[in-house]
Amino acid sequence: FPLFLQVTCNCFTISNGEMQDVGVGLYPSMSLLNHSCDPNCVIVFEGYQLLLHSVREIQIGEELTISYVESLVPTRERQKQLMRQYCFECDCPLCQNQEKDAEKLAGEEHAWKEVKDAVNEVRYPKSKEEWKHVLARCRNLLRSHKGHLPDTNIYQLKMLDCAMDACINLESWEEALYYGSRTLEPYRLYYPGFHPLRAVQLMRVGKLQYSQGMVPQALETLKQAYNIMKVTHGTDHSLMKTLMEIKEECEATMRIQ
Repeated sequence: FPLFLQVTCNCFTISNGEMQDVGVGLYPSMSLLNHSCDPNCVIVFEGYQLLLHSVREIQIGEELTISYVESLVPTRERQKQLMRQYCFECDCPLCQNQEKDAEKLAGEEHAWKEVKDAVNEVRYPKSKEEWKHVLARCRNLLRSHKGHLPDTNIYQLKMLDCAMDACINLESWEEALYYGSRTLEPYRLYYPGFHPLRAVQLMRVGKLQYSQGMVPQALETLKQAYNIMKVTHGTDHSLMKTLMEIKEECEATMRIQ
């Protein structure tokens, strides 16, 4: 391999507490881990520190695996990305049975292709005006494709996430909760085990529910986030500590009511 390709293959995308990409780092020992689209370990970050957590029971002699790519995308796209970036073909059970690919691309093709293009065009906005433009685009597409795309379509799901982010940045909490609530069932479908992305999404929605005075619902959502995050992040992670504070605040409010 050329040196550049070796570095690219062995790099990890560094994410913040809410699993948003903030940079790239080289972690040589972690680069020894092999790939599976259905891995037994996940990676999370605490600042620039990389943490590896097992997400299910691992048998003696069983290989530790992580996913090099986002498991949400359909099998064909995962295979293309793995071949392009890492030069191998994955034959894990998820790739062999192409599980959930039909749900991922459910709905009318012309509709999801338009949404896919729109999602790919979004660059992280730096101002409120840019966020307003993003939200207007999301609203328009979600309205025009109502009934043509289920929320389980992965591009519709990404659009809902994008709309939720825009609303949070514009402090439109009620609308943010509307979009966020619609993502929970697709997240449960595509991340059924212990996955950091689902934990973070549940935490975000729980916070929004709490801000809207939906205390019992918020507590239930935050408990779900807690049960996943204690496995994916560990009890010492700063995000876990934040979650526990919100959850305790929620419980205290429930006792008063």
